[in-house]
Amino acid sequence: MTDPDLVIVGAGLFGLTVAQQASEKLNAKVQIIDIRDHIGGNAYSYFDEETGIEIHKYGAHLFHTSNERVWEYVNRFTSFTDYVHRVYTTHNGEVFPLPINLGTINQFFHSAYSPSEAKALIEQQAGEYADVEPKNLNDQGIKLIGKPLYEAFIKNYTGKQWQTDPSELPASIIRRLPVRFNYNNHYFKDTHEGLPADGYTAWFERMIDDPNITVTLDTDFFDDSQSLSKNSLRGNVPIVYTGAIDRYFGYELGELKWRTVDFKKRYYKEVDHLGCPVMNYADPDIPYTRSIEFKNFNPERAEVAKQNKTIVWDEYSHFAHQGDEPYYPVNTEADRTMFAQYAAMEKKEPDVIFGGRLGSYAYFDMHQTINSALIAFEKQVEPLLNRQNR
Repeated sequence: MTDPDLVIVGAGLFGLTVAQQASEKLNAKVQIIDIRDHIGGNAYSYFDEETGIEIHKYGAHLFHTSNERVWEYVNRFTSFTDYVHRVYTTHNGEVFPLPINLGTINQFFHSAYSPSEAKALIEQQAGEYADVEPKNLNDQGIKLIGKPLYEAFIKNYTGKQWQTDPSELPASIIRRLPVRFNYNNHYFKDTHEGLPADGYTAWFERMIDDPNITVTLDTDFFDDSQSLSKNSLRGNVPIVYTGAIDRYFGYELGELKWRTVDFKKRYYKEVDHLGCPVMNYADPDIPYTRSIEFKNFNPERAEVAKQNKTIVWDEYSHFAHQGDEPYYPVNTEADRTMFAQYAAMEKKEPDVIFGGRLGSYAYFDMHQTINSALIAFEKQVEPLLNRQNR
């Protein structure tokens, strides 16, 4: 490629979407770089050589959206299966459906409550917490679903997720904890849901199958020994940066805190081990938060689905350190203050646009990332490139 019109740091969904739009709408020459050896960011998937099972390398990724613009956009590059996500949780040796719904409630209390009876029961079990402003996650959980259900399904699971007692976590973490007073156990409420028919990576490759777009992997933006470094590019070419915002500024104000997850892989000579794609473990004696059986995301792949082999990943949560993959922002008050200060510094950067999960210090679902990228292209990238070309 000759000198690019735009450099995008990070080949995740935000960067890929901006690159695709820049080429299509402006005929711009786009250079994407990524420190990893693959495109797609945390949504990247690959097919296991031994079994043919599609593995989501960074944990389960499930596409869903009610945003018609996003749905129309992604269907340009992939078709979707009719997969509908349902989750189950194991508590005291018994399996319950999630989110908490009338089936969960009646199974837990060995009853046959009607919707109105179940609602009255939950309100009663919220007790003194029903009419007070929650001070922490513990109070919020009890207020939303009552003490028995909260302690069975949320308290210990959340404690494992955050390695922190829920009484020390902010109520905002579960502000919208769903509880349904019917038997609907669909995990998402969105209009559209499914998995890319040919896998995530095939979808992403189609997005950038364009002579205007060049991808260079295994390339560190902060490595001055190579030409696509921050010090070589900054001020010389427009940049879309989707890496960690604190890393961009050399951790000048300190490090923003994240949670990360590790996985332990297990092979089984079974057609089906869990009986579902995702099983949560609500009790503290099991150290991992959930198990993922990737095979069960794609029952339509008959040859793979019927074979007597399967793979299960157990997911462990802990605080991220440098070198770990950051997944979820911790978002304490101190973190939010620090991010606001970095965001003020960002505005002074010459022709650099920050975006994506890491650049925004926010957790985004895939459809939210795509939507934010489409908006960023229209409001920031396109005007910037048009100015450059005058």
